[in-house]
Amino acid sequence: MLKRKEMEKREARLLAPYAAKSGATKGRVHKEKEHEYRSVYQRDRDRIIYSTAFRRLEYKTQVFVNHEGDYYRTRLTHTLEVAQIAKSIARALRLNDELTETIALAHDLGHTPFGHAGEDSLRVLMADHGGFEHNAQGLRVVDSLEERYPGFHGLNLTYEVREGIVKHSTFFDRPAAFINLDDFDPQALPPLETQVVDIADEIAYDNHDVDDGITSGLIKEPLLRKKVGLWKKTAGIVNKKYPSLSAEKEKYQVIRALINSQVTDLIRQSEKNIRQFNIRRPEDAKKLKAKIIAFSQKMQADRKPLREFLMKNLYQHYRVIRMSDKASRFVRQLFEIYLARPEQLPPSFHKRIKKEGPHRIVCDYIAGMTDRYALNEYKKFFEPYERV
Repeated sequence: MLKRKEMEKREARLLAPYAAKSGATKGRVHKEKEHEYRSVYQRDRDRIIYSTAFRRLEYKTQVFVNHEGDYYRTRLTHTLEVAQIAKSIARALRLNDELTETIALAHDLGHTPFGHAGEDSLRVLMADHGGFEHNAQGLRVVDSLEERYPGFHGLNLTYEVREGIVKHSTFFDRPAAFINLDDFDPQALPPLETQVVDIADEIAYDNHDVDDGITSGLIKEPLLRKKVGLWKKTAGIVNKKYPSLSAEKEKYQVIRALINSQVTDLIRQSEKNIRQFNIRRPEDAKKLKAKIIAFSQKMQADRKPLREFLMKNLYQHYRVIRMSDKASRFVRQLFEIYLARPEQLPPSFHKRIKKEGPHRIVCDYIAGMTDRYALNEYKKFFEPYERV
């Protein structure tokens, strides 16, 4: 029988000295008796999976608004893909894969409906009222907005998971805005497990946005092959190995090979960095000036044209811009209507307005919406024959 204490001893034997150990956690804000058969990070993972915010990711936009089609990634499928990539990297580096998986599953809990368009709108609307940023909102979700337990607000996650949520940072992220970060030493780099999630997130959305872009027809594979050397090289290898593949299977195999090559490069370069900087404890990596979970310089250079191609041909495609612009109007007009008459919010939000002010509460309400719910709310307010 494997109990929590035995799990902690196994971690001490198997994980690297620089990995976070569940037995050495800084603990929870509210003291609880820990589970006999689950590590603290397993328990956190389960709390996240059962949370309302996690379920809502199923109907939140990644790039394409949910009703555009059933084939595209949502925040939920993206999150699961990030978790899978991150776990593989963490295990290879002998980091704590349970902590890594938990941070990955939680990394988008603070995302708004309609993807980055929704976040950008709330950032503007909240500029004079504490700001908005989805990582900070994610911490707010797990610390206070989830209501599941009788003894406290939030999910009462461990310090390490909460730090991983608020310090998650990728190409699209900006520094946290409206929460007190003093407890997490804002000058320190993210822990290694969080750094793994950051890179896994980039690998996932780069490659899977290409997949969705080709599926949608917004990205033309011949142009991708012409403009992006990494794609051309990988496609050539796939074509040589499987010369008679259909276009659909070829796309999947190229993306699969791209993910594999990036993950392999990342593991090898990160291992070199860990040795070079003599990382022996989890704290050592946080004291450096730059992240050490990183690609080689060659892979960084190879990935750059792919990201530039996605920006120009997918994220700035006129159809995606139309979707984003329409979504921004939805968010802005819903915000203004709720702010003008906060009594239109559900009763559970009313008692918090006096304490935190209407702007923050309206922001919380909209940030928690799915795409579908936001669209339905918009219809109720602006279509005269829609039932409210």
